Amino acid sequence: MTLSEELTWRGFVNQTTLKDISSLDAKKRSFYMGFDASADSQQAGNLAGMMFAKTFLRHGYTGYLLAGGSTSLIGDPGGKDKERPLQDEATIAHNVKRAGEQLKAILKGHDFTLVNNLDWTKDMRVLPFLRDIGKYFSMTPLIQRDYIANRLGEGGAGISYAEFSYTILQGFDYLHLYDNYGVTLQLGGSDQWGNCLSGVDLIRKARGAEVDVLTLNLVINKATGKKFGKSEAGAVWLDPKKTSPTQFYQFWINSDDDGVEGYLKTFTELDKEAIDRIMHHHKEAPQLRTAQTQLAKEVTTIVHGSKETEQAQAVTEYLVGKASIGEAGAQALAVMRQEQPSAHSNPTGSIVDTLVSTGLASSNTEARRLIAGNAIAINGQKVNREDFTADDFKNGRLLLRKGKKFKDTALVEL
Repeated sequence: MTLSEELTWRGFVNQTTLKDISSLDAKKRSFYMGFDASADSQQAGNLAGMMFAKTFLRHGYTGYLLAGGSTSLIGDPGGKDKERPLQDEATIAHNVKRAGEQLKAILKGHDFTLVNNLDWTKDMRVLPFLRDIGKYFSMTPLIQRDYIANRLGEGGAGISYAEFSYTILQGFDYLHLYDNYGVTLQLGGSDQWGNCLSGVDLIRKARGAEVDVLTLNLVINKATGKKFGKSEAGAVWLDPKKTSPTQFYQFWINSDDDGVEGYLKTFTELDKEAIDRIMHHHKEAPQLRTAQTQLAKEVTTIVHGSKETEQAQAVTEYLVGKASIGEAGAQALAVMRQEQPSAHSNPTGSIVDTLVSTGLASSNTEARRLIAGNAIAINGQKVNREDFTADDFKNGRLLLRKGKKFKDTALVEL
């Protein structure tokens, strides 16, 4: 595929200033894409942007990945109904460092340049900035942008000058990268369209040059209709200390059937032939979750590496009953003890007490109600008794589950 064909096939293309997206195939250009540094880790949703940028790098484009050291100090008002609390410089500096490390890991094998917009704004003087940059921005189109109009309208929380200046700072980023690195294409999320246009307009007015923007489609969880990248526990982080590789793997393996093909295109580098083959097998036997399993393997490997992925796969197979818990090795057991509720029991110990001690039930009464309601399983088999038997333990251990969710499974050992 050409670059434009691949971008279209993967579902990346949202809005663009390009008259014809196929023009991307004619000449390799320099692009930049910014990443927010308001948190100390990027999320699963941000991974779509990284894979978007990776597609351009794979096709020979020169990339500049920008961590917003200055813009994160201000805060992007887009999509927010009120101003978020400002963070101090040390916190943002730490977040920028972490964003850079994650970008390097995800884009490993491709050459690109990391830049920080704090480097060209920290010593900027107010009056020259207002005279040389601010004069090119008309207030009328800025206050008409949806996210600003909503904040200024009746019932809105209002907007500070600091937040209002965010779009001007982002426009200045594009101008700086155009002047110093020859960047003529900005990539961004669909929610950044207005901010991206600020740079296009500024460069046209200040330099008399035409540059472009291409935004990425927002990834939506088709099962919930909400923005992709959340689990029941909250955000799914790329940092293994915030979301472990096993939890990360399980998030992807739980993907909905309606969305899994799109996720394979967006979040992996598998080509069309491979994805078509995976989806063919998946549609023949959806209960086997072939597509979700391949998706989880591919994405976890990109983010955490093959070793952590293999461990996550092994733990998950024990949790879903594809492998007997009695066969689990020391490393898999160590991961399970860390990530799952766990307890010790004797061979004829109380299931009721264990449900309560592991937090799977809030009280003995609830535990008995769950058992009576056929909601408790041992090693995947439903039970309606209140005590373990020696046969329940496989090599001295068993898995006790409430319902069907991974997080509601406890490891019980003798």
